[in-house]
Amino acid sequence: MSQVYEGYERQYCELSANLSRKCNSAAALLDGEKKKQEISEIQAGLEDADVLIRKMDLEARSLQPSAKATLLAKLREYKSDLNKLKREVKKLTMPNSNQPGKDELLDPGMAGMHEASANQRGRLALSTERLDQSTDRLRETRRTALETEDIGVSILEDLQLQRETLLHSHNKLYEVDSAIDRSKKVLTSMSRRLSRNKWITGSIIFALILAIIIVLYFKIFH
Repeated sequence: MSQVYEGYERQYCELSANLSRKCNSAAALLDGEKKKQEISEIQAGLEDADVLIRKMDLEARSLQPSAKATLLAKLREYKSDLNKLKREVKKLTMPNSNQPGKDELLDPGMAGMHEASANQRGRLALSTERLDQSTDRLRETRRTALETEDIGVSILEDLQLQRETLLHSHNKLYEVDSAIDRSKKVLTSMSRRLSRNKWITGSIIFALILAIIIVLYFKIFH
């Protein structure tokens, strides 16, 4: 496992545990400045946790496939835990429906409107969470597409280089073939000359032998 990933993971686990404790502490507080301050600190911590999750994701994707699969599975669990924390924080930011005597002060119609408004806020929070998840998936898809595009460009560059190498080799083979053809022509010409020279040499030898015989004949018989 990458030491960089382990460092991010250790920071995230410590931060996640701290955020859980703060959520439990803030849930016990009544509305007030202290609770608002606690929620603000938790929200800042959630942003830091998001950053660590993204860093772990990028680091995991840069590793070998065998290690990457295991780390990405762990990351999905971390993301699920982080989403639970975000839902708890959203609940904390909603108006407290458990304040003593609040519903008793409202008439039944106002209480129903308040309950409907709370339900709408809950549905809006759920829709926002789903939108965030869809955005994360789109970002991951875009990152995968960019990685695939980079791989495709690299493959095209390799193919272009191989094509140039093949063309260069083809030109070299053409030059060698041309040189072989020229050598064959030279050898053929030399062979013809050698045959012609053999005939000439043979004719000269024959003429010399004939001349010697004639000379000996005249010396012997005259």
